[in-house]
Amino acid sequence: MLGRTLREVSAALKQGQVTPTELCKKCLSIIKKTKYLNAYITVSEEVALKQAEESEKRHKQGQPLGDLDGIPVAVKDNFSTSGIETTCASNMLKGYIPPYNATVVQKLLDQGALLMGKTNLDEFAMGSGSTDGVFGPVKNPWSYSKQYRERQRHDEHGDSHWLITGGSSGGSAAAVAAYTCFAALGSDTGGSTRNPAAHCGLVGFKPSYGLVSRHGLIPLVNSMDVPGIFTRCVDDTAVVLGVLAGHDPKDSTTVQDPIKLPMILGEMDVSRLCIGIPKEYLVPELSSEIRSLWSQAADLFESEGAKVIEVSLPHTCYSIVCYHVLCTSEVASNMARFDGLQYGHRSGIDVSTEAMYAATRQEGFSDVVRGRILSGNFFLLKENYENYFVKAQKVRRLIVRDFMNAFDSGVDVLLTPTTLSEAVPYLEFIKEDNRTRSAQDDIFTQAVNMAGLPAVSVPVALSNQGLPIGLQFIGRAFCDQQLLTVAKWFEKQVQFPTIQLQDLMDDGSLVLENGKLTSVSLT
Repeated sequence: MLGRTLREVSAALKQGQVTPTELCKKCLSIIKKTKYLNAYITVSEEVALKQAEESEKRHKQGQPLGDLDGIPVAVKDNFSTSGIETTCASNMLKGYIPPYNATVVQKLLDQGALLMGKTNLDEFAMGSGSTDGVFGPVKNPWSYSKQYRERQRHDEHGDSHWLITGGSSGGSAAAVAAYTCFAALGSDTGGSTRNPAAHCGLVGFKPSYGLVSRHGLIPLVNSMDVPGIFTRCVDDTAVVLGVLAGHDPKDSTTVQDPIKLPMILGEMDVSRLCIGIPKEYLVPELSSEIRSLWSQAADLFESEGAKVIEVSLPHTCYSIVCYHVLCTSEVASNMARFDGLQYGHRSGIDVSTEAMYAATRQEGFSDVVRGRILSGNFFLLKENYENYFVKAQKVRRLIVRDFMNAFDSGVDVLLTPTTLSEAVPYLEFIKEDNRTRSAQDDIFTQAVNMAGLPAVSVPVALSNQGLPIGLQFIGRAFCDQQLLTVAKWFEKQVQFPTIQLQDLMDDGSLVLENGKLTSVSLT
């Protein structure tokens, strides 16, 4: 049952093949057995079991609330959850219990979803590895697949080569990949949902900016933050998006137009599509395997009659610097609220308000967060404002125009890599500082956030190391349903081999569904 799709399990619940309580207990059991992954910060066992009991009553009466009724889900720990600690993986918010639910969380609960817990992340979502939170790094479930382990030399503990999940929503990705839930919420500011989805063999979706409410998502960058969705297939993403999308009076940036719900993905006539390949994304750092799969994916569309053309996004080379200036500037503004006076951590130093304020931020924030705050404040200084922040805003407009020109040329969807490489071992990942890693890892993803476009990472194949590789599709603003329909067609062609939780060894080994798989051909 745990290996089925969300839609299949929903149907099984309605038919009485399994009860919400049974499903909830199975997922809680897997959470405990895979605790070594460090995917969860808080496991809300009592809450989930109570929700399952209520869901069971509705199913017995033949009155489920919808496709999510009785379905276990997880939520990244930067979404507010009423009565459940919300930490952002930071000392600053340890012990903080919000008095309300984020809108997206409330919408899931209103549909009868079971909240299994809050997932781990980089502190305040500042990172691309899920390695920089105060609760420790998240381990990628694929680290323990036979495919990967057979190709590694391990020390006597068998754990020296465990892989990062990507970030910052790595806990949510690991939670779905390890079958502890059927869907999870992440946040996506520069790729924080798509990046870990690619590394963990999942579908990771970033909706159009304004399609899904940000109310209750503790902000990183208000103008780019979007709630993201992790599932194991595209159809399941569409189900969750159908629940979450729509105007929220508590978020003035959400779209006013009514959303057609639920989102049903039909068949796609690929021969009528025009696929754009951004030439600037063919960077030297891109691994040869991903470059090859990207090319094969383009050939696959072409072989089915689609028009595949090269397009130019000429300001791509400036996007990382532009993103850094705008991101840190908004971070500096948003983090100012954490001062020890209103909520969160408060230092015991009481010499003066200024001393308490400084000590609180020193104790509450990590070096990574403090570094971004300092950078942002530098860019916002009166003498620097025009040369940095204003210029970055102008470059952002040029980046948006690049995408508009590509779509105005007749392109329906852009096809790009999601990441530069497969997931790397933790010990290799931490050789570089957070800022450098993030700049490298966000190269294919962050421009989409600046432009407010929808994007989805779809797992394509296993690398020669037996690790997942994902490709990214980028769509027109608010054409999310069309984008997911294209992704669904592509997913059906490649038939990615997901991890199946057949067996949990004493050392935490996960077993692949087909032990013979080393890679998947797109032809």
